[in-house]
Amino acid sequence: MASITAALGPLFLLILLGAVLGVGRIPGGDFWARMERLIYFLLFPAMLVATLARADISQVPVAKLALVLLGTMLVLSALLWWLKPRLNLDAAAFTSVFQGAVRFNTYVGVAGAAALHGPQGATVAAVALALMIPTVNVLCVLTFIAAGTLGRSGLWRSLLALAQNPLILACLIGIGLNLSGIGLPGWSAGTLELLGRAALPLGLVAVGVALRPQALLRRDLGLWVSSLVKLVLMPALVLVLAWLLGLDPVSQDVALLYAALPTATSAYILARQLGGDAELMAGLITAQTLAAMISLPLWMQLT
Repeated sequence: MASITAALGPLFLLILLGAVLGVGRIPGGDFWARMERLIYFLLFPAMLVATLARADISQVPVAKLALVLLGTMLVLSALLWWLKPRLNLDAAAFTSVFQGAVRFNTYVGVAGAAALHGPQGATVAAVALALMIPTVNVLCVLTFIAAGTLGRSGLWRSLLALAQNPLILACLIGIGLNLSGIGLPGWSAGTLELLGRAALPLGLVAVGVALRPQALLRRDLGLWVSSLVKLVLMPALVLVLAWLLGLDPVSQDVALLYAALPTATSAYILARQLGGDAELMAGLITAQTLAAMISLPLWMQLT
């Protein structure tokens, strides 16, 4: 347990630092909004391309990892839709509950995998992202469509955003460079690696800045259901599937780590743009991020 908390502790301290900076409005203005866009559109994609382009994918059990992670995501998505009429939530609230239950914080995931298992963990994490990012984005867009929160312009905007998602594009580029044998020629490797190094610490601080403690004052069933699915049911199901399929220890750790992550801060932007309940989404992000500081180390202790 000590080694797990030692690895994850600094990540949570960076998130708390961001929360302090956010409450104090330091450095002020729209600095963090612009920084978050820089991380999302440049720094984190650079890290994904650099990792996937040079990864020894043959050492990662891709098929088993996909069965564990994507299988769990699809099963719980179906469960949420089955629960929808029983939760008595309006369409906007349900889309936020759905996002809160299936999305995951990529910054914490990659940083945690690297902290626990070094370069090997980062490689497995990058492969997991290549599997999960397209899937979760498609599931969430389909949920907005099925829930009926999108108008015609909203539907087109969401499909366009899906096609232009920088993380999906970075995964495709990195895998393409890897499988083609091109890799990262010349100075591109060093350049992308330097950009990627900045992504995780800045991303973790930005997670903290995005927390909205006042949103926790809203107490409703949706917040509890979404958090229960995300922080309890998802890691439990992933752990069982990982044991049944015999995942190697590193892949099992990374799969469990991703399953136990809090939801993504970007879900708030999508909720606001695509007709979701943005206030509920802010509460979910804050509640899950704070709860995960306790639950994540406990889950990781079980592997």
